Amino acid sequence: MPFAVDQALIGEHPAIVKLRALIERVASAEVTVLITGESGTGKEVVAQAIHMLSSRNDQPFVPVNCAAIPHDLLESEMFGHERGAFTGAAGSRHGLLTTANRGTIFLDEIGEMPRGLQAKLLRVLEDGAVRPVGADRATRVDVRVIAASNVNLSDAVAKGAFREDLFYRLQVVPIVIAPLRERRSDIPLLANHFLDRIRDRAPGREIAISREAMVALWSYDWPGNVRELENMVERLVILCEGSIIDTSMLPENLVASTRPATPPVKVKLSDGGVNLNNLVRELEGRLINDALKQTGGNKQAAARMLGLKRTTFSAKLRRCGVIAPPSLDNSDEG
Repeated sequence: MPFAVDQALIGEHPAIVKLRALIERVASAEVTVLITGESGTGKEVVAQAIHMLSSRNDQPFVPVNCAAIPHDLLESEMFGHERGAFTGAAGSRHGLLTTANRGTIFLDEIGEMPRGLQAKLLRVLEDGAVRPVGADRATRVDVRVIAASNVNLSDAVAKGAFREDLFYRLQVVPIVIAPLRERRSDIPLLANHFLDRIRDRAPGREIAISREAMVALWSYDWPGNVRELENMVERLVILCEGSIIDTSMLPENLVASTRPATPPVKVKLSDGGVNLNNLVRELEGRLINDALKQTGGNKQAAARMLGLKRTTFSAKLRRCGVIAPPSLDNSDEG
């Protein structure tokens, strides 16, 4: 069955639509990719999508969390080792780079890799040479490298914690994943998607999220992003004794959370001037988000709150990249 990127990356917000289009373009190019985004935004999902849409999709996809493996073991895990290379090395072992030969290796939290290993990784990227610990010569592999980080690697380069040459070699194509709070119109789609998956695992149990509870989910900023939302939906289903998840079941911090009031835009004119159109669009987007939040996603009520006609309001929604969740907009009344 052909891989469908729109089923792996759920959403209709312009940010996710552009992301899917970029993945499809990048997948066919044999280049390294650096994915950045906050924890829980789906960096591994993006890496898997690139692999599945590439010509390597029938070969291994090997994920490696560089932060989860102790530094003194990471070299052996990635590059392998020869028998007797260190205490406990009773036999030779292939590393994960060799395991991923002809396929894709996904290096998550690449910023945690020690500088010594960064030099060895750079050589793999430049000429495909993998030298196991204790070996006197390197072997060659054909592997595509996709790396990811939830921290700014440019800052790590400036501090000397990450090699500049490796940084530029990794980000031949940079991909930035927007946090969920910047595409909150996708929250109802994602919540219902997770509900559907749970229903598939437990047929016969029909559970829905009430409109008020969905408004609360939509209003929350989700610091843990999509992963946090998925965990929350699963938790709510487990705790739900009936068929409707309502606000009484939501954690207090989620129900009580409110986005801060839109602060005044402070602009200081300089010799270079300012881009007035961008400033106006930014302020409009923030006000539209606040209005939609206060009206529970009701576009007509939000338009009235801002003194706009419905058609004008809808046009500004599209221009600012803000989309009112369809499931929260069941009525155009008051």
